[in-house]
Amino acid sequence: MLSQKVRNLQQSAAKPNILVIGDLMIDHYIIGDANRLSPEAPVPVVNVKKEFITPGGAANVAQNLLSLGAHISLGGVTGDDADAGKLTDVLEQEGIDTAAIFRDENRPTTVKTRVMAGSHQLVRVDRETTNPLSQ
Repeated sequence: MLSQKVRNLQQSAAKPNILVIGDLMIDHYIIGDANRLSPEAPVPVVNVKKEFITPGGAANVAQNLLSLGAHISLGGVTGDDADAGKLTDVLEQEGIDTAAIFRDENRPTTVKTRVMAGSHQLVRVDRETTNPLSQ
């Protein structure tokens, strides 16, 4: 009974329009098995099993709000590169308005790569610039 009332309230409530502004990035995951050490250095060798990307930072917040039923517009800055295209493609396919995302040719799109062995993160590699935005 109560769950039906909650569903009725959710369906009758207006979907809010939300503008999310912030740091836009890609979270890149490399997942595999680490069963030996490298002969060059005392570090694990990861045999890659799968690899995927997801929106990160403010783009992840936008996805979460979208999943709650809001209409989302997303603003921020990416590079003017292939990773920016990958990020906006994913967001647009989900129904997020990307008109307020600006591309800056003087910076890369931020990508945070996590190398995982099982459930353990071995290393994170960040590709980003922290320089002020160009005019």
